[in-house]
Amino acid sequence: MATLLPPPADIVADDVARALAEDLGPGDATAELLPDGPQSAYVVAKEAGVIAGRPWFDACFRALDPAVLIQWRVREGEPVAAGTVLVTLQGRARALVSAERPALNFLQTLSATASRTAEHVAAVAGTRTRILDTRKTLPGLRQAQKYAVRAGGGDNHRMGLYDAVMLKENHIHAAGSIAAAAAAARARHPALPLIIEVETLDELDQALATGCDRILVDEFSADDLREAVRRAAGRIPLEVSGGVSLERLPVIAATGVDCVSIGALTKHVQALDLSLRLGHPPGES
Repeated sequence: MATLLPPPADIVADDVARALAEDLGPGDATAELLPDGPQSAYVVAKEAGVIAGRPWFDACFRALDPAVLIQWRVREGEPVAAGTVLVTLQGRARALVSAERPALNFLQTLSATASRTAEHVAAVAGTRTRILDTRKTLPGLRQAQKYAVRAGGGDNHRMGLYDAVMLKENHIHAAGSIAAAAAAARARHPALPLIIEVETLDELDQALATGCDRILVDEFSADDLREAVRRAAGRIPLEVSGGVSLERLPVIAATGVDCVSIGALTKHVQALDLSLRLGHPPGES
């Protein structure tokens, strides 16, 4: 896997501040009952998966105890088996129990996205096809989930509506044609990538003629995908979108398309089952 660049520090800080404010409010009424002495803790994976979200996890604890010692035993993006001790912590007792839930929420949710992504990446192994995410993310956690996609071995599509022009059916209909919509996009946003969605091979030919940066082929059959790859001849990358399942991915990749965008990476996820326990891992002191 390529080097995983860290997420923007301000994004992590903002996400964590919101999560802690949501959970703690004016204060942790239960943690206030505890003696606030030094305490140890550890997190164990209760099921197999790919780990992602360490920056958010760490920031939750450091926000409440800047002196907390966090020692990770697994790398970001690493597959782990059930029963693996992921990380140990040493800090103030109240901070450990107060930060527990927000920290685990980040880690288990982002690990779910990384795990889901890794499954799809494995399904196209040995082909030229790359796995992309979409904008179908949890509100307010787009940067975090797209980071988790990268941790799982996938690649990011556009971050939002501002960093690429994507002409879809309604945009093309309003403009009158693919050529007209593409010309308007190039005139207004010459520095932005231009992506055009097509639904037929005839529309593919029209999109190829624009010299756009990528063509999104929507709901194409395997035969039409192979023909689309032949017509594009490597001139413009082709992206498959719509009707993509894990089971169908190998068939799609075998056609030679460049990438497949999959909303399920970020919206059809089940949080990885993780648990934080006070004390030392079993068998350790």
